[in-house]
Amino acid sequence: MFESLSDRLQGALGGLKGHGKLTDTDIERVAREIRLALLEADVNFKVVKEFVARIKERALGAEVLESLTPAQQVIKIVNQELTTLMGSTANKLAFSSRPPTVVMMVGLQGSGKTTACGKLANFLLGQGKSPLLVAGDVYRPAAVDQLKALGAQLNVPVYDEGTDADPVDIAEHGVARAREDGRDVVIIDTAGRLHIDEPLMEELARIRRNVKPHNILLVVDSMTGQDAVNVAQQFQDKVDLDGIVLTKLDGDARGGAALSVRAVTGRPVKFVSTGEKLDGFEYFHPDRMASRILGMGDMLSLIEKAEQSLDAQQAAELERRLLKSQFTFDDFMDQLQQVRKMGSLQSILSMIPGLPTAKLRNLQVDDKAFDRIQAIIQSMTPEERRHPDIIGGSRRRRIAVGSGSDIQAVNQLLNQFKQMQKMMKQIGSGRMPKNPFQMFGM
Repeated sequence: MFESLSDRLQGALGGLKGHGKLTDTDIERVAREIRLALLEADVNFKVVKEFVARIKERALGAEVLESLTPAQQVIKIVNQELTTLMGSTANKLAFSSRPPTVVMMVGLQGSGKTTACGKLANFLLGQGKSPLLVAGDVYRPAAVDQLKALGAQLNVPVYDEGTDADPVDIAEHGVARAREDGRDVVIIDTAGRLHIDEPLMEELARIRRNVKPHNILLVVDSMTGQDAVNVAQQFQDKVDLDGIVLTKLDGDARGGAALSVRAVTGRPVKFVSTGEKLDGFEYFHPDRMASRILGMGDMLSLIEKAEQSLDAQQAAELERRLLKSQFTFDDFMDQLQQVRKMGSLQSILSMIPGLPTAKLRNLQVDDKAFDRIQAIIQSMTPEERRHPDIIGGSRRRRIAVGSGSDIQAVNQLLNQFKQMQKMMKQIGSGRMPKNPFQMFGM
């Protein structure tokens, strides 16, 4: 996400490195490049103007010009201002002290609203909540069926009254059902349109008046750039939003909507949605996003993903085995499957500070390679997985045939595993390897 913006900003700021002292001319040049980068990223013109003015004002002050590390100070200022522009801190859902908490999802057709309802339900399940989905979009063909399919996938109940009922009645009855069933969150999927019109807004206003939701979230497609910001402004004027959900953020190479929408509407981005899977949904953290845009990584998000995906008991067992210098293909398979739960290897690497983002972007990471590795390991006998040294020529041919690969691929995996065992022995003895990425051929 934000590839082009990230490249431009990192290029502009990278040119400052190595300067013992910065001049007014240096600051003006960087400010101009930042302005162009933001405009090309489809950020609102007024937002760009005010943003660059703040950068220049701070960069031309004593904070930078008298600093021993002026380039780092400018980068720090840009990071801080980007964070402020996007909202400073994560803005989370408001939960009612008297359940159920009601979340009303609004937006235009095609923004991914119904899918976002399912993703939010899945997110709340991970938070220990018991959501109920309410099918209030009675106009779009198959919207109710889509929500029911998502509910079945998540084992979350869906309340609906068919396509002939009044959406306001559906919403009210859905909240009542949640209260009866002891559900603590209600997510109402409302109708959308291809464009904003009075009937749409009046219906949303009626639901708001009758149900009194604790959160009204607008779902917008971030890839539409300034169109998304304009839609958000119109909804804010008519419905009074609590926050915004940006969908398809992983496909947004520019970032105009994410950087503009809060400044224009005054409402925070609460969630971002990425990918097609239901787990691609999380709170929006402005500080972490600013760091990623500037190539500084995002360790906090990486740690959170690890905490959600990695099994603590398995990790403790692996630690015990490492201390005894035991590391088998079974251990490797367990670790591989847990890491895959965290997302693509490309996305994981992008969160690690210090790794060159431009090179990572050019690195062709084939996640299907993990499937091939898994097939090779599963074609081994339990004894071979525990003691790979016994795998000779005939065994290698059998494993290659069984996994649908060739002997070269089997040999490559066995050689890489030997390197990994050496590295694990070093870790177990308290000695970190000089280059742990070598085992992946990186």
